[in-house]
Amino acid sequence: MTISETDLTHLRRCVELAREALADGDEPFGSVLVGSDGEVRFEDRNRVKGGDQTRHPEFEIAKWAANHLTPAERAAATVYTSGEHCPMCSAAHGWVRLGRIVYAVSSAQLGEWLAEWGVPPSPVVSLPITAVVPGAQVEGPVPELGAEMKELHRRRFG
Repeated sequence: MTISETDLTHLRRCVELAREALADGDEPFGSVLVGSDGEVRFEDRNRVKGGDQTRHPEFEIAKWAANHLTPAERAAATVYTSGEHCPMCSAAHGWVRLGRIVYAVSSAQLGEWLAEWGVPPSPVVSLPITAVVPGAQVEGPVPELGAEMKELHRRRFG
């Protein structure tokens, strides 16, 4: 796994978006879509507090990309995200044929933290992105951001 300074910059923005989500009473997740030219094309954070559990930023990125980018632009883009995609977001990523995914913390890490804090499991099973999209180019987790993300999730349940 090769994580560059550019990757870390975009992942840090994802963590900022996750922090914004938490401050707004939402789950701490944030994601950024970056074109092959290095330009940020779209970013979002979780917006599930209103009851629509599909309002994940990775899902919003897939929908936005499908409507605004050509197939070649989507394939060349990178999705940065604070947490590994859930199966719904992985499927959306695969269907839209987005490029590389870089995540700060894995679903397995999050699951371990939630179990440690006695939080009931999600109603949807966690799967690695490549279990849903076998050909996906995926990099993560990124250890430098693990403690910060764990603290954001702890604050959500603390």
